Amino acid sequence: MTSKVSNTNLHQKLAADNSLPSEIKKLISKSLTRRNVLAGVGAAGAAATLAACGGGSGGAADANTVRWANWTLYLDYDSEKKTYPTLDAFEAQTGLKVSYKEDVNDNDEFYGKVQGQLSLGKDIGYDLVVLTDWMAARWVRLNYAQKFSADTVPNKKNIIPSLASPSFDPNREQTLPWQTIMAGFTWNKEKIPGGIKTMEQLFAPANKGKIEVLSEMRDTMGVIMLSQGVDITKFTEDQFMNAIDFLQKKIKDGFIRQVKGNDYKEDLISGDAIAVIGWSGDTFQLATENNGKFAFAIPEFGGTISSDNMMIPTPSTNAAGAEKIMNYYYDPVVAAKVAAYVNYVCPVAGAQEELMKIDPVLGKSEFIFPTAKTSAKLNIFRGLTAAEEAKFQTAFQTAAGNA
Repeated sequence: MTSKVSNTNLHQKLAADNSLPSEIKKLISKSLTRRNVLAGVGAAGAAATLAACGGGSGGAADANTVRWANWTLYLDYDSEKKTYPTLDAFEAQTGLKVSYKEDVNDNDEFYGKVQGQLSLGKDIGYDLVVLTDWMAARWVRLNYAQKFSADTVPNKKNIIPSLASPSFDPNREQTLPWQTIMAGFTWNKEKIPGGIKTMEQLFAPANKGKIEVLSEMRDTMGVIMLSQGVDITKFTEDQFMNAIDFLQKKIKDGFIRQVKGNDYKEDLISGDAIAVIGWSGDTFQLATENNGKFAFAIPEFGGTISSDNMMIPTPSTNAAGAEKIMNYYYDPVVAAKVAAYVNYVCPVAGAQEELMKIDPVLGKSEFIFPTAKTSAKLNIFRGLTAAEEAKFQTAFQTAAGNA
């Protein structure tokens, strides 16, 4: 956890930092005021996770409570009051209570905790979960996600057109994007003042033993394959395995210290890692919390983009409550408030206009509303068959030392 520092001191330090681009300075400065430096988020997130019952459970079923599992730092948070403002407003509007847990660190890890109950049709302790496209596709394929309709979630009409009809859920009946994620390079600006735009810069000798990559296979392998000139929308098995060889060699040679989930952030803060294949929103928040110490860039050869999706587990005991949450967060006014905090790509049409009213600097941010020029640099990892997924995941986990 970062130590608490006054906003005044942080603003002064930011103003004196000539290496930080002016747009990012403005974004971080705005966030310092808005988010009160977020000094308490780490402790609050840890407490929330510890509060969850074993096996990933959000607790016993209650007709008046909606149990929600999400990733860390993925919802607007007031560090002084230690509450989530938009959730407070939702509870006041609906009379429902929300048990919100930061219980997702890695898609496979979370799936491993709940798959047994799902396969038996038993309550997993959550009425709403947020998982990445490929895992959402698995849940849809295995009938682990309930259907909802336009009648129960009418605001789903506000989804941005590019996300409205994915192959795994063409009518958006079982999934709805929570946020959309860019993956690229993140680094410690104090240790790597020149930044990172190429794979050669990431694996520079000075970074040896201080590099981490994501345990999300599609992001890490997607970035590696892109660096090798591969079109990740239609790659072959041979191209994937060539990239696995590259990853395995970098681990064996001691360049990569760990393959990690969302908790790579703690290693950047501690200094155990100084460069990672990481996520844009995480980096923005880390920069906000740590005086602009970290930076993010889409590699010059391109980065990956995917979405994390809200889903209602089939055994949920409060699907109606979960649908109310989904509908609420697709109100552009509410979506803008979340976007102002998390700084991931917002999937809700109309949210940019609402955020411009709150904060014009954030409303123009490429982190939240990428222009066509930025979007052109981002690539979607192609869909895998069940056989490919099993084979490629095994190869990835073996390279990472987990199999």
